[in-house]
Amino acid sequence: MMKKFFFVFSFTLICAGATFNVSAQTIRIDTVATPLRTSRLMLGGYGEAVMQRMFYSDNPARYAYPETYKGKSHGRFDLPHVVFYAGYEFGKGWRLSTEIEFEHGGAGSTYEIEKTEAGEYETEIEKGGEIAIEQFWIEKTWSPYVNLRMGHIIVPVGITNQYHMPTDFFSVLRPEEESGILPCTWHETGISFWGKTSKWRYEAMIVAGLDAERFNNESWIAGGSVSPYEFKIANTYAVAVRIDNYSVKGLRTGLSGYYGYSAENTLKQDRYASRNVKGIVSIGAFDAVYDNNNVIARTNVIYGNLGGSYDISIINKRLPSASPSPRTDVASDVLSFYLEAGYNILSLFEKTKNKDDKLYLYAHYGFYDSMYKTAEGIADKTWCRKKILSAGINYFPMSGLVIKAEYTLRQFVSPYNNEPAISLGIGYSGLFN
Repeated sequence: MMKKFFFVFSFTLICAGATFNVSAQTIRIDTVATPLRTSRLMLGGYGEAVMQRMFYSDNPARYAYPETYKGKSHGRFDLPHVVFYAGYEFGKGWRLSTEIEFEHGGAGSTYEIEKTEAGEYETEIEKGGEIAIEQFWIEKTWSPYVNLRMGHIIVPVGITNQYHMPTDFFSVLRPEEESGILPCTWHETGISFWGKTSKWRYEAMIVAGLDAERFNNESWIAGGSVSPYEFKIANTYAVAVRIDNYSVKGLRTGLSGYYGYSAENTLKQDRYASRNVKGIVSIGAFDAVYDNNNVIARTNVIYGNLGGSYDISIINKRLPSASPSPRTDVASDVLSFYLEAGYNILSLFEKTKNKDDKLYLYAHYGFYDSMYKTAEGIADKTWCRKKILSAGINYFPMSGLVIKAEYTLRQFVSPYNNEPAISLGIGYSGLFN
């Protein structure tokens, strides 16, 4: 049987806000179709290019000295994600899926001869960023209800990890309320079981646990999924589950969760073992999307808990400076939620309501706190508490193409300065073959 694949390539310009609308999870295989294709090879991908103008200082000390860095601004170009996909149908229910991701334009270095230093060879960094395998798995399908996936897999906790293409959200960058506390896109090596009926989809997986050394105050456990080494430490494991319901026309609701140990997934786990720290990470999330009657509305709520956060904070802050750890405190609990909604205003006019193009006016409100609760003895960093307000447009001249504009305001409690930004973008989605 053949599955449907989706490709999205998003190109976003000018200041913080663009996306394109295709309903799928990454290059996602989750619906059974009749074999219409003649080729077993499928190629695609997705990506984002961004230009931002932020009306606040980008100095790292702006939270320590808010009065000093008041009223400044800066701009930025970026390629947050460019992903190329290749899939292959072996037949008899076996298939391969791969994605390679270039974050922030990839990374590169070259050798050159330094003319001013006696012709010595030097290594020059040509481009920052990262290159990563986002997905690499082999899957066996017995029926639409029973599938086994083995390899490097997306962890479908929260709405953005499951639906992270640029078309799956209104803003130019992935919703900050989620990417500010969780890995995004979260991908781990493991085994997944999933299936789908007309009204339900389920997924359950076993993956490597997170690395407690990589946790910090600004983004909680988000750094814990990325290994700075040539391998992923997997002394302990974790489980992730997700279930989605499609019973109501135009509405999808989802529940997801994660439970796993983190303290032993470090190179020097004896530091944590001496304090009997397990570093259990527990996460629960609810999300929903309504797409019908010219309305698109989305919501997402996440609550997370880290056991042993006090000990992890103390140990991490004492790590040597050469360690890849951020060496900061980490919260015991985090909270995140957002709601966004848009309406296709072209449906209001007789001449345009039945055409393919769509123009959504949208608004977004969210909150997250990566230091929502802290253990006794760990200071609460109130600059980690943020409200996100944004509004803008998404214009789809045709299916797969979108042009966007957005204004965003990140609000802080006193004495920190609010952080506004503006954005403009264009995006594309499609399948190469």
